[in-house]
Amino acid sequence: MKKRAFTLIELLTVMAIIALLSAIIFPVFGRVKLNAFKSGDMSAMNSIRSALQLYRDDQGGYPPALLGYITPYQYQNGVTVVPAGQVHGALYPKRVESLDTFKGGINKAKENLMVPAIWPQVDARPIGSAPILDLNADGILSPLDDVALARQAYGSNYASTAQYFLNDPAATPNINQSTSTTDTVVGRFYAISGYDVGPAKFLNGTFYNELHYTLFWTGFGVTAGSALDDPRQLGYSDPPDTTVITWSTYYRDYNNANQLTNGGSKDIVLFLGGAARPLDSKQMSERSWRMMP
Repeated sequence: MKKRAFTLIELLTVMAIIALLSAIIFPVFGRVKLNAFKSGDMSAMNSIRSALQLYRDDQGGYPPALLGYITPYQYQNGVTVVPAGQVHGALYPKRVESLDTFKGGINKAKENLMVPAIWPQVDARPIGSAPILDLNADGILSPLDDVALARQAYGSNYASTAQYFLNDPAATPNINQSTSTTDTVVGRFYAISGYDVGPAKFLNGTFYNELHYTLFWTGFGVTAGSALDDPRQLGYSDPPDTTVITWSTYYRDYNNANQLTNGGSKDIVLFLGGAARPLDSKQMSERSWRMMP
């Protein structure tokens, strides 16, 4: 009885078809998984928003941090000694029961890992060129509504890294410790707290964690306050719905020069008056809390 085997051409054809199908299917699976992570992030951020409202109803104001920044009582010689799950903060575990709510979908940090945090870069548009709200209440949105002290008080130099802070494990975390407008240190946070701080990439390719949640961020807000200040800050008594609570930077796209690519709603931003939503990553990186819905 004559036996028939596959020819070399037939085997190569089958292999080519399998390779082609793999090239089509695997990216689809990757996108589905990434979209699931994003959906999970939005759900977690909305849970945090609800928890913040409960906290405000009870305490009369919003907490200084979501999971909490690390105090000298929680670390020694630069090593976290108290895992995040053992710390009772403003929201955890009374109003948010799971640490996963603070993480972000692709954040795999351990509970005892802490990271230094710096301020995001400041809005580089010239003062007076980008008014957002009618701050002087004259009924007109004009350059007079865009004053320096109503802008972000501190920023970080994205062309370098704050190595001095990495090399100083004894630095005391303080949310308003800043004294410089470049490489400005905010404090130390649990890496698992992906909405207190989030990763951003410097021009040298290094990822750093930048501050995303704070009560005050303007020059007026971190000093004596002013009637001309931007009211969209959680530290004020009745911030408007357009106030930025926090944002996720885990899904940003960078080019070969370590710069954010234009377009693409890759950042997930949580506003006080509504559900978390995707917004342009480059604009979010440039404007931070000045971003409008």
